[in-house]
Amino acid sequence: MESSAVLGGLQPNYLLYPSRNPSSSLPLRPFSFTSHSFPLSLKLQKQLPLTSHGAAAAAAAASPIGGYTTLSDRFVETSELADIDWDNLGFAFLSTDYMYVMKCAQGGNFPKGELQSFGNIELSPSAGVLNYGQGLFEGLKAYRKEDGTILLFRPEENALRMRLGAERMCMPSPTVKQFVEAVKATVLANRRWVPPPGKGSLYIRPLLMGSGAVLGLAPAPEYTFLIYVSPVGNYFKEGVAPINLIVEHELHRATPGGTGGVKTIGNYAAVLKAQSAAKAKGYSDVLYLDCVHKKYLEEVSSCNIFVVKDNVISTPAIKGTILPGITRKSIIDVARSEGFQVEERQVAVDELLDADEVFCTGTAVVVSPVGSITYLGKKVSYGEGGFGVVSEKLYSVLTRLQMGLSEDKMDWTVELG
Repeated sequence: MESSAVLGGLQPNYLLYPSRNPSSSLPLRPFSFTSHSFPLSLKLQKQLPLTSHGAAAAAAAASPIGGYTTLSDRFVETSELADIDWDNLGFAFLSTDYMYVMKCAQGGNFPKGELQSFGNIELSPSAGVLNYGQGLFEGLKAYRKEDGTILLFRPEENALRMRLGAERMCMPSPTVKQFVEAVKATVLANRRWVPPPGKGSLYIRPLLMGSGAVLGLAPAPEYTFLIYVSPVGNYFKEGVAPINLIVEHELHRATPGGTGGVKTIGNYAAVLKAQSAAKAKGYSDVLYLDCVHKKYLEEVSSCNIFVVKDNVISTPAIKGTILPGITRKSIIDVARSEGFQVEERQVAVDELLDADEVFCTGTAVVVSPVGSITYLGKKVSYGEGGFGVVSEKLYSVLTRLQMGLSEDKMDWTVELG
């Protein structure tokens, strides 16, 4: 018979044994996976039901996530870090150990989900996400503290944003509790991939998509919620060095009444053409203008924009075409708590010409200083090759909070143990 155990959410260690032939006289031995390979018995997309045993069952029952997840009975968790070059992490996908999956019919509610071994997924060619772009994603990070505990940053905000996006895209979505507990489970199952303190973070990517087959234009009949993770370093190749942007005045990211204010997958495909052209010319990314007046700042391809003048911080107001970034929201709160005046309003592109500082915010970039912006052939430079005074202050306060290096007076972090 197979021996198995349920993942004990906040328990630091759990032991899962491989199955054996009941007639075998060989003793059970735990399997410890390496960072380079999985056991031959691993079946991608295979979900193995588990039977709780003894202390493992009690630990699972007491765990906040014990009722939401199951794991294949092939592995043993280890506190050892994955064997990768932590000093040279970029922002590129690295395959990890587990992903979280749950499915729901249109008009229904998501049931309990499961952790599965990471691998490819199967979709009908007629899936709603493939044919009509019915999909959303989120992004958040986990950090490792010096004592080994792991911190999440404001996961409830991501859950709420996904629910708002799902309503706009005619999709059911997980509850806030389901979302947060699924994130916790996925991070804990992949904890050996959380970088050492100061070496990066574990990027967490929740997806919600129309996975059911649909031919005519309509909401899909079935939906899949999936979470995978990857260790990452800095988003831009410049790291925390200033980036160089070019203002795009012909192509636009979003339109009034469209989906620019939700994190739907189509928003990002729309920026690839302008972004690719900009990078080919040596720029880091593209800054977009509004599509009506073509003179007000909107956002960069994957992050929000801030302009500093005389210690007043201005950022484009959220009005349906700009994504309400969680890092954006956090930076505004941090800035105000530090005594800065913050204005959310229409910011004209001409204001870039005499700004003291410009910086971007986002989950991936956190806070990234802008070294120069080019608009209609004119290049404007800021600072002397590093953070400005204001952006450096905000970056320091926020990142120290995210990494558990300062007291969390905002109550934004969630400790996983």
